[in-house]
Amino acid sequence: MATITSHTLNGSDGTHAGGIPVTLTNLTTRTLLFRAVMDDGGRLSQSVAPSLVEPSATYELVFDLAAYWAARGSPASVAQIVLRFTMRDPEGAYHMPVIFNPNSYSMWCSS
Repeated sequence: MATITSHTLNGSDGTHAGGIPVTLTNLTTRTLLFRAVMDDGGRLSQSVAPSLVEPSATYELVFDLAAYWAARGSPASVAQIVLRFTMRDPEGAYHMPVIFNPNSYSMWCSS
C-alpha cells in the first residue's frame, strides 16, 4: 500500500487546521482515488492500493479551504491548494504538510 499523509496548519494563528475536505485524483486516468477530511488535529492518513498506483501518472491532492475560511469569517484568496506529484513507488510513503494563510501557502514533501 502507498500511504498519503499530510498535516495542515493555519499560519495566521498557529493552530492545527482540521475539517478540511481533501481529494486525491490520478490525473492521467481521471480516477478519483479518495475523498477524505482532515481530522480535528489537521492530519490526514490514507492508503492507496498498489494496483491503483501508476509510477508514470501525475496525481493531484486538493485541499478545499473555502468553507474553512468562511467559518472563521476570513476573506481568503486561496480557496484551494492543489499539489501535483508522482508516486514512483506503489508501496511508498508520501507526506505533504501544508502551512497556509488566507492569501498564501507553503508545502513540502517528505517520506
